[in-house]
Amino acid sequence: MLLRLALSLALLATLHAADKPNIVFIMVDDLGPEWVSSYGAEGIETPNIDKLVERGMKFENAYSMPQCTPTRATLLTGQYPFRHGWTNHWDVPRWGAGCHFDPNRNMTFARLIRDAGYATGIAGKWQINDFRIQPNVLFEHGFDEWLMWTGFEGDNPPSAERYWDAYVYSSADRRSRTATGQFGPDLYNDFVLDFVGRHKDEPMLVYYPMALTHGPLVATPHEPFAKTKLEMHRAMTRYTDYLVGRVMRRLEELGVWENTYLFFTTDNGTSGGIDNRMQGRTVRGGKAKLTENGPREPFVVTGPGVAAGSTTDALTDFSDLFPTFLELAGAQAPTDLVIDGRSIVPVIHGDDPAGPREWILAMGYGPARLDEQGVRPVQDFTDRVVRDKRYKIHVLDGKVAKLYDLREDPGEQRNLIGSAQPAHRAALAKLSAVVAGFPAKDARPRYDPLPPQPWDITPEEINRKVE
Repeated sequence: MLLRLALSLALLATLHAADKPNIVFIMVDDLGPEWVSSYGAEGIETPNIDKLVERGMKFENAYSMPQCTPTRATLLTGQYPFRHGWTNHWDVPRWGAGCHFDPNRNMTFARLIRDAGYATGIAGKWQINDFRIQPNVLFEHGFDEWLMWTGFEGDNPPSAERYWDAYVYSSADRRSRTATGQFGPDLYNDFVLDFVGRHKDEPMLVYYPMALTHGPLVATPHEPFAKTKLEMHRAMTRYTDYLVGRVMRRLEELGVWENTYLFFTTDNGTSGGIDNRMQGRTVRGGKAKLTENGPREPFVVTGPGVAAGSTTDALTDFSDLFPTFLELAGAQAPTDLVIDGRSIVPVIHGDDPAGPREWILAMGYGPARLDEQGVRPVQDFTDRVVRDKRYKIHVLDGKVAKLYDLREDPGEQRNLIGSAQPAHRAALAKLSAVVAGFPAKDARPRYDPLPPQPWDITPEEINRKVE
């Protein structure tokens, strides 16, 4: 009798897990679509990412923010930078000044999905908290386990290393250490493979913000003799593809691929000075820029109900990931939580091919300012771009200053702001109306200041960087 009961409970647990799909989110650091062969990149092969495209849905119109910190905060909260306040970069471990991504002031998708019964893990780069001061903060943000590059910590030179001799922070012992002679991206990837193996019989969420391909440019284990800037970037891109392939194979070997949604994208465009050809034209590295080479990213989804080999022109940006993950996991957001994003589950399942959006947004660049009240945006109304499937406006110094037809002018060379053509005037009016609906002043980051630290940057130091 007891044996039958135990078997019945085990079967129920298995069925329950099957009802809740796994979610694996891979986010590369500093890599535009001009370096992904299935997006038309030339002179580079990314066979594993291409295999994802063959097995799932490729988005043609996906936006991150143009820079690291605004992207990551938008992803985690489902809110635009003008709402969560992280409109500019702030390197918390290095600069401090009491600023941090405060779990008491910011809700993350990981917390809500863990509450829905998921095992949650993260590996790679965080950079918006200082683990020396907040050793348990990743758990407070919703992650059960982690292995992270600790971030470049002020007054701690070894912590600058994310690649060779990587300085990593582990949930196993809540401390950071130098992994002498080891390549950081291998460590983060091994953690992901181990985590999914240990949690294959329960629903799991994996957030994998890769360290690659961000500078400093380095040689990789597969191409140790890469020396020039371009050689090292190519090597790092190929190694990124290799690590993505390892995750795919692990999910297949464990028998959980069919019940796993795997998202692949990047946090912003390629670093400046690294150019490549894509679909017959040269694309310059556009990190931190508002032209398409800054926020337009490769974005691929595979999983149950996603048509293999499909392509969509539906619009999506990083604010959409929060509600998308929650819908897939069957998790609920607090009723009073403001979410700017729209779930793209109907898009990836083919129920709404056009998508729920009429426009997407990108904003944020450069280091933030610091004043007597703490960290604040550089501008009261941060420069931004808003686009639909064809047209795009640039809002500079609070005014709509540029209009481009991306279908005819993907390089944004011909400003149509003064055009009298009816189609151009209609596009300008439509997108300008979107901007008019935004708050007149961007928010500050939400946090209760941490105690002063010896490495904290002064207002004069950070403001010199901006000026």
